[in-house]
Amino acid sequence: MKKVVLKPVEWDQRLSFFDLLLLADESEEIVNKYILEGEMYSIKYEGATAGVMLFTFHPDHVVEIKNMAISEKYQGMGIGKMAIKKSFEVYRSRGFNKMIVGTANSSIANLAFYQKAGFRMSEIKKDFFKKYPDPIYENGIRALDMVLFEKNLP
Repeated sequence: MKKVVLKPVEWDQRLSFFDLLLLADESEEIVNKYILEGEMYSIKYEGATAGVMLFTFHPDHVVEIKNMAISEKYQGMGIGKMAIKKSFEVYRSRGFNKMIVGTANSSIANLAFYQKAGFRMSEIKKDFFKKYPDPIYENGIRALDMVLFEKNLP
């Protein structure tokens, strides 16, 4: 089986991942607001950078996947699922007890992906994406609501 490695990204290297982050969050303005928060990891696959994950932290030992993007060249290969599993291990070992992630109501593939990765729907933030500067459409659906998922890290 091919190996996926999460490699910490140094602060001065974060902006080099900006275009990748935009694959998961189309608003440059919004990405700029959080790119320097939390912890960022590059997703390495066979030595190449296949994607990026950015995590932020909440009270009560909760970690959030703020942004996760797999380069189009590497999509559909199971790399995202392997990266999620690695992140479970990383944060469980550091004492976190829950991981959360949100995606748009219009992101049909993401809704399925996170459930297949073991997350459960926990909340809907109505009109979350209305604050974005430009409307986002996916699959012919306007992104309006944020669907939140959570996964306990026992």
